[in-house]
Amino acid sequence: MSVADSDRQLSVIILHGPNLNLLGLREPGIYGVSTLAQIDARAIEVGKSLDVVVTPMQSNHEGVLVDAIHAARDRHDGIVINAGAYTHTSISIRDAIAAVQMPTVEVHLSNIYKRETFRHHSYLAPIVIGQISGFGAYSYELGLQALIDHLRSSTAVPS
Repeated sequence: MSVADSDRQLSVIILHGPNLNLLGLREPGIYGVSTLAQIDARAIEVGKSLDVVVTPMQSNHEGVLVDAIHAARDRHDGIVINAGAYTHTSISIRDAIAAVQMPTVEVHLSNIYKRETFRHHSYLAPIVIGQISGFGAYSYELGLQALIDHLRSSTAVPS
């Protein structure tokens, strides 16, 4: 899909990695009490308010996320991704994002830099347009808004 066609509605996929299906139950002191369904519903609502189609997807499996990134190339204009623990371990997800050459924003519920040192390294950070962490469920909204702004500003025709 090309963002060059300014007459059509933008489309963004939000990818959630492993264990994010347990949000609301999993360590609420770190990840908050919002469920994944609530986060997805809010992202879809924000997308509608900005005239953008938002498609959320979650998987605990690295290959499924890689396949979704590959498929996004033909279906979406950008990616918001919380790769969960794969952020710190997956060269495959990093390579998939680099290969599709789509604007991508990395998000995290917690501030990964205030946590264990193994969480301080992101394989994704060098290849995404930006990273947002530490704002709980609101990180997704911030990431989505930043991506949409980026997509719209990159298609704007100078006067």
